[in-house]
Amino acid sequence: MIKRWLYKLEPYFYLAPTIIGLLLFSAGAVIMSFLISFTKWDVINPPKFIGFQNYLIIFQSELFWKIFGNTFYYVILNVPPSIVIPLIIAVLLNQKLKGINIFRSIYFLPVISSIVAIALVWSWLYNPEFGLINYVLKKFFNIDGPRWLEDENWAMPAMVIMNVWKSMGYNMVLFLASLQNIPDSLYEVSEIDGASGIKKFFNITLPLISPTTFFVFIITIISSFQVFEQTYILTKGGPANSTLTLSYYIYQNAFLYLRMGYSSALSYILFGIIFIITLLQFKYQKKWVHYT
Repeated sequence: MIKRWLYKLEPYFYLAPTIIGLLLFSAGAVIMSFLISFTKWDVINPPKFIGFQNYLIIFQSELFWKIFGNTFYYVILNVPPSIVIPLIIAVLLNQKLKGINIFRSIYFLPVISSIVAIALVWSWLYNPEFGLINYVLKKFFNIDGPRWLEDENWAMPAMVIMNVWKSMGYNMVLFLASLQNIPDSLYEVSEIDGASGIKKFFNITLPLISPTTFFVFIITIISSFQVFEQTYILTKGGPANSTLTLSYYIYQNAFLYLRMGYSSALSYILFGIIFIITLLQFKYQKKWVHYT
């Protein structure tokens, strides 16, 4: 009898380290941060319960609403090209050509590269004096390039360009896998009916890869709201707070200003925004996502 129970419990012994780790460092941290959001705590002194005061201060702050707008601005700029460009590249690479795997690997390289290294390279590319981008603009197009990371109007687009390039390979692989699951017979039948390449793309390809498109859309929006490394390395939220996003503002309040309660409240506001937007996406995905 005891051996039988031990045999049934054996899988849970193997899972125990992972389960304990999740409870302590994930679920436990989530619960604790929620409780801390109702306190005033600077890490040094004991936390003091202040109720909803952190949330009231946040929503009454002009800086918060500027950061809120910055974050949505980044999401709006980042999401469309992060989906459309990888899809176009995936379609181009979904060809049975000699050496095509080499090109697929090249496009995927930025994904496995360190974000810190990539951001440092792009900060050099964006340099207004000796950066490669401004040099090319001046040399070949006779255009004086902007001061990318020092200009309030260009700093956020500069971050988006770098991020689209960095994440392009990951989304491209997802689209490519989905494209390769489409039966060739569907395209052959459409060719017999006289369908052009554009009609085949919109009537066959897009509907059949819509579940993948939906998944890419979800993860791209979530990662866009959580943007941190690009801000931290490229701009530090400047110039004039024009690239200050919620994730970076949470980091500033927690680890620079030691406002743990305020930072935790900001974290839950960010969580609420992502949760609501994701919920709406799942609600309306039936209108355009086709599962076969």
